Amino acid sequence: MILARADTGARLVVIASAAIMVTVVTAQVVMRYGFNASFDWADEVSRLAFVTTIFVGIPLGVRDGTHVGIDLIVDRLPTLPRHLVKRFTSSLAGVMLLIVTWATFQVAGATWSERLGSINVTSSVFFFPVILGALHSALHLLYMAADPDTPLP
Repeated sequence: MILARADTGARLVVIASAAIMVTVVTAQVVMRYGFNASFDWADEVSRLAFVTTIFVGIPLGVRDGTHVGIDLIVDRLPTLPRHLVKRFTSSLAGVMLLIVTWATFQVAGATWSERLGSINVTSSVFFFPVILGALHSALHLLYMAADPDTPLP
């Protein structure tokens, strides 16, 4: 299944980006306090790793239903209305995330010519994890809404 492979890829990217973030920040602290020097690129690389960890990891939480939700009223509904409400809200959230994906893609294109200060990379690189995470989350939500056999969180 495509979503299962995307989940595996996302998990690996999250692990790698978190490892990069911890390594770069640790090295930067050692350089600053131990050697009174620093890496110019450490701030941007660690920020990009942080953004990647968060936004690529979001769909994994969507899939498992581990994100915060307010379901005080919905959980008190009978089974059929509860499932209908959850399917409707999953559909609505999925469509909204498709809109976020498209809008973020447009902003990334508009800022493509801007460069980061310490490394010669487009500043749009910060939008790539947002695009991937929003699209991946949208696919999970739309799949949950469309497939009646998918257990909803």
